[in-house]
Amino acid sequence: MNAYMDKSTQIKAMASAQRLRILQLLADPQKHFGQQRSADPVKFGVCMTLIAEALAVAQPTASRHLDILRQAGFITVQRHLKWSYCKRDEAAISGYLTWLGREISVTLTDG
Repeated sequence: MNAYMDKSTQIKAMASAQRLRILQLLADPQKHFGQQRSADPVKFGVCMTLIAEALAVAQPTASRHLDILRQAGFITVQRHLKWSYCKRDEAAISGYLTWLGREISVTLTDG
């Protein structure tokens, strides 16, 4: 995937209130998903089912949002038995925010 496509996927991922909410929830998994018993939400990630419940959406809707975040590189998804667990990729998110800050600065100073 080229850099332009990667950034457009990341922009698409950030252009949804639901996906931003997922990233906010995953920023503090212990606080939001401490009740998860199947795996440590901080070390292993958060079960997709719990994310769907937190958003009050159907599992397929949550899965679609999570897949877009995964394609953008903002989360990693790990399968264990029949469940999938999601974790934020802090380096990818930080890299995107740094890139966006540079792009906005260049645009503003060139304009």
